[in-house]
This record gives sequence, structure tokens and C-alpha cells, in this order.
Amino acid sequence: MKKLYAPGMIGSLEVKNRLVMAPMVDGYSNGGVPTERSLEYYRVRAAGGVGLIIVGNIHVDPAHRHVMPGFNLYEDSFAEKLRPLVNVIHEGGAKTFAQLIHQGRYAKTRDYIDGVQAVAPSALFTRITGETPRELTIEEILDLEDFFAQAAGRAVEAGFDGIEICTNSGYLFGQFLSPLTNIRTDQYGGCLENRTRFLVETIGAVRGKVGKKVPVTIRMGGSDFVAGSNTNKEACQIAVMTEQAGVDAVSVTGGWHESGVPQVSMDLPHGIYSYLGRNIRRSVTVPVMMGNRMNVKMAEKLIEWGDMDFAVFGRPMLADPEFPRKAAEGRVDDIRPCLGCNQGCLDNSMSGKSIQCLCNAECGRESILMDDRGRLPTEKKAGHIKNILVIGAGIAGMEFSRTAALRGHSVVIWEKGNSCGGQLNLASAPPARHDFRYLTEYLWTACIKAGVKFCFGKQANAQTILNEVKQNHFDHVVIATGAVPVVPGIPTEDGAHVVQAWDVLTGNAQTGTEVVVVGGGAVGIETSILLGEEGTLTPEALRFLTLYRAESQETLYEMLNSGSKNISIVEMLDKSGKDIGKTTRWIMMDRLRKLGVKIHTGTRVAEIKKDRVVAEGPDGTRELMADTVVLAIGSKSESSLYEQIKKEFDGVSIIGDARTPRKAMDAVREAYDLGCLIV
Repeated sequence: MKKLYAPGMIGSLEVKNRLVMAPMVDGYSNGGVPTERSLEYYRVRAAGGVGLIIVGNIHVDPAHRHVMPGFNLYEDSFAEKLRPLVNVIHEGGAKTFAQLIHQGRYAKTRDYIDGVQAVAPSALFTRITGETPRELTIEEILDLEDFFAQAAGRAVEAGFDGIEICTNSGYLFGQFLSPLTNIRTDQYGGCLENRTRFLVETIGAVRGKVGKKVPVTIRMGGSDFVAGSNTNKEACQIAVMTEQAGVDAVSVTGGWHESGVPQVSMDLPHGIYSYLGRNIRRSVTVPVMMGNRMNVKMAEKLIEWGDMDFAVFGRPMLADPEFPRKAAEGRVDDIRPCLGCNQGCLDNSMSGKSIQCLCNAECGRESILMDDRGRLPTEKKAGHIKNILVIGAGIAGMEFSRTAALRGHSVVIWEKGNSCGGQLNLASAPPARHDFRYLTEYLWTACIKAGVKFCFGKQANAQTILNEVKQNHFDHVVIATGAVPVVPGIPTEDGAHVVQAWDVLTGNAQTGTEVVVVGGGAVGIETSILLGEEGTLTPEALRFLTLYRAESQETLYEMLNSGSKNISIVEMLDKSGKDIGKTTRWIMMDRLRKLGVKIHTGTRVAEIKKDRVVAEGPDGTRELMADTVVLAIGSKSESSLYEQIKKEFDGVSIIGDARTPRKAMDAVREAYDLGCLIV
């Protein structure tokens, strides 16, 4: 990690290492100013060893005051209000930049405090909002340049070490840069140079306001990934023009929010977009920062290869604020992983909620959990050390055990199977979902290091547990037995091949070529993708055939999407995948479409026969050919053990899906909280 932890220069500013925390909308602010929640969130991350923190979503336009949580710098008074935030970051040993932003056409009328119409380079209907923005006049463009400059001056007054101008993801500057959203015929539209003029002039205005010593950078897309818009070729040209305008560094990320190419999901291989930054770095002389789905090992390689100068991390800083320090100390296995699941971060952010993290129950709650000495619960010992028995080594059972053990309790886990992870093993089975296994691996390692003892192949029942309690072996029992799949009462003909989705996902069930999946929730969709991928072109085969140009691009594409099974999904609700977050659902639905999976919504299975399924839907009764029926109806709590024990022993708790089936994030948080409460 020598390259990653070497000091780096951005303009005249020295940063202690090459690790940068990306700007993110956290939802913790109030009225455009930091709250105690904001301060502790940033305090913890600054203290974790990161070199530079970019504070994002700072609004500059007094005429378009945004409702979205974030910070404001459109009035002088906000400089003083942001100073405490800057101070806690500096106290933690990190530098900090203010990222200035304007949403442009990405804002809805209701997003603005005064309900004013959104503005853009051109008055074009915007699919992402369902509205048509108003075209900016030249006078308004010049006003905006001044707004950015004035906000930059206030940021410096507040103590920020530098300025970042947001041009990525399809926001206002990106809208001017793209020929799709900028059809102006004046000096701010037309050729690429004209489309870049607003950005170039704004950089000049900001530079004129803050002086030569304060670093000014931009965050830009390496490609829009939208047909007809800017590619990496144009991005390189834009980067050159911004360097000539006076920026001290360029931060590169992926494309627009409305791109049809996934940008931030688990589907992205780590480092997949590094080529975008590599090409831009070859075009400019200033440092290049780059993010978008990578871990520290990948970041070290990319810096060593010369693809970038600084590594930008967003969601990994949510999962583990201390990962910079842990990596520097060689404790990579101790880093709590980011899964790229988006469940608590992006899905929440895009729904107007404050962000959380599936893997880190402390994220966003630091101010609530810390005591008056600034210690989190896992950093201090419990008042009374207890012997605790946990039944079940799923993520809830392991998260509780990790937390309780760190607080000094003696913890033993009984697991009836031969491995840990529980239902997370199901989630990690489909292609492009394998990162879920990293949480299982982390929790296993963390539990072992905390002193938790695992007993595999240990079948628990009420009597054996109560005997252990009576013999004073355990003071407390935690039931984390998870859930079991629901078995519906569908009339089924003898000889029909019916299996559970859980068995398919774990490789314990065989399926034929004509498969009907009953249930179109997350499990049904994941199972359908897993089955649909069978027989498609493997990555290794694709690489070989592409290198030797053995097949045409069209043929290769067809082979990537042509599996060996015909699959249909039958879902009673009017929409499939309702329990999947919005940033992931569209990707999974797109994959089903490309694999040719047929989806029948508003439809129920009336009967299962040996070779077909009888289904009743909006268009009447139909028969679907099926040599295999996969049940993905849902799950129910496995709480019987808890109900038996609590009759005779008060010191028993129940957590996770054993309590009630829900999202993994909720189960992890519940397990952590219980681990903190036992004293």
C-alpha cells in the first residue's frame, strides 16, 4: 500500500495520502446547515485515516433553493454555519473540499422551496422528472457563474481547503456539455467548445474569487453512457479545456443517473471504469482522482499502473469509516466491506431519506450511540459480563455475537449447518450478486477475532438449551434461527417436480428446461436470473472469442443472453420485484428481459400438473409448460424455539428473520442494538 499512502499534491495543497471520501447526499442536515448528526458522521470518518473529504451537495443558487437535504452557501450567513463541520474534519486529520452543485433539469418543481420552475440549458422534457425545465437566459448563466464564485468564496471563509465543481451524473454543467440536453444556438451551445464555455467561465470566476493558492477541481463523468451524448473521447477534451481554465485536479466517475448502463450497483466488476480515468490522465497534466466501485487493493494497483493519482471512495466510507487506517496497518481482513447493494445508501437517498448502511449499523447514528467521551458502544465494556448462547449463524446471529463479544461478553454460537451466513448465502448465489459473501466472510473473521466460539452441526432444541441454562453455563440466550420458505396450498398432481427456490439457489435442487417460478419478489427474480444464465457464454469464453474475433459482435451478444432454459415467472401482484430497491430493480428486470424470461403479473397459480401449470390472470386461464416448478412465495419466521424457551426462561431474546422476515439491513441493525443493550 506504499503508493496509496504516499502524500499527494493538489495544486499547492499537500494531502497526507491518496484516499479521498467522495461527496454523498447523507440526509442528516437541517435547513442547509449541519446537525449534530452531520458533525459526528464526518468526525468519525475524518478520524478514520482518509486524506481528503469532499463535502457534497452544497447549493449555490438563491433563486433555486433546494429542498433536498444538503448544505447551502447561497448566502453569507451559511459560511459561519458550515465552519463547525470543517473544524471536525480538520480535527480528525483530514483536508476537506466543498463540492458546489446545481441540479438543473434534474430537479422537480416541488424540489425547490419556493416551487419555482427548474432551469436548464434548453427547455426539453426530462424523463427523470416528468417535467420540462425553463431555458436559462444568457444573463442568468452569467448570474450562475457569479453564484458559484460567491459560494466558493464563502466556502473558503468557512475554512474549506479547496473547491470542487460538480459536472457529473447529468447535473447542470453536464447538461450544458451534452448535445442531447443542450440545443442552444448561442455561444453556450453547438460545438463542444461552446458547450463547455459555461463550465470554463465558471472555473475562471471561482478561481478569480478564491485566488491561486486554493485548489479548484471538477468532478466529471468519464462517459455519459447515453447514446448520442458525450463519450470518453469528448470527456478527455473537456478535461483538457478545464485544465487550461485553471483546475488543479480532475475527479472522474461514471455516467448519468439516467444511463441504461449500470453505474453504481453490485453488478459492476471492481475497477470496471478505470479506463475512463486512464484516458483522461493521459490527456491532462494535473492529478486525476477516480472512483466508482473499487476496493483498496484495486486502488493501489491503479495508482501503481499510473491510471490515477487519488482514489475516491464513497460507499466504502459508509461501511467502514476506519478502512483507510486498517488498510495502512495491513489489516485488510478487518475492513467491513461495502457490498454495492445500495439498500441503505442510494435507495434511501433517492427516496428522500437519510442514508444507512446494510453492513454498518452505526452509520448515521454516531451522535446517538456515542457517550460523552466520544466512545461507541463496541469501544467500551459492559458492566456485567455474561455467558451468551446464540442459536443460528446467519448475519443477525453473527452481528449480535460480534457486538456482544467486543463488549466483553463470552459468546457461543450453535449452528445446525456446516457453515455460516444463513440466507445471505442465497442472496450471493445469482451472477453479479456474489459480493454478498464478503459480509459473511467479514462477520466470521470479526467474530473469531472477538473470541466468539462456533459449534457447527449443533442441532438445538428447547430442552438442550434449558439444560445448559440450568447448569449455569449461559446467562442469556439469543434465538437467530432465521426463516423458512412458505409452502403454498396449491393443488399439485402426483409426479409433478416442485422445488423450493432456496434449494435452487444453494445448489440442492435440479431443474429441467421448462421452468415456472411461482413468485416474482426478490427471491423469485434472483432464482430466475440464476437459472436463465445457465448455458450462456462465460466471461472466459467471451474473452477468448473476442480476442481472436472468432464470432461477430452480434453473435457474441446473442450468446451472452441465450441460456438453456425457458423460464416464466408468475406473480400475483400487479408488479414484480416490489421488494427490490429502485437502484437495483431496473437492472435485474433488464437482465430478465434480455434472458427472455416471461413475466405474468396479476396472475395466480391454480394448479400444478406434471408437465404444466394452470394459471389464472387478467386474460383468463392459461397453461404454461413446465417440467419444473420453483416456489418463491416468501418466507415465515422460524420462532418456535423462542416460543418454547420463553415460557421457562426470561433471559431469551429473538432477532432477525426469526422475529419477522425483513430486509437484511434491518436484521443487522436489530442484532447490533441488542448486542449493545445486554449489560
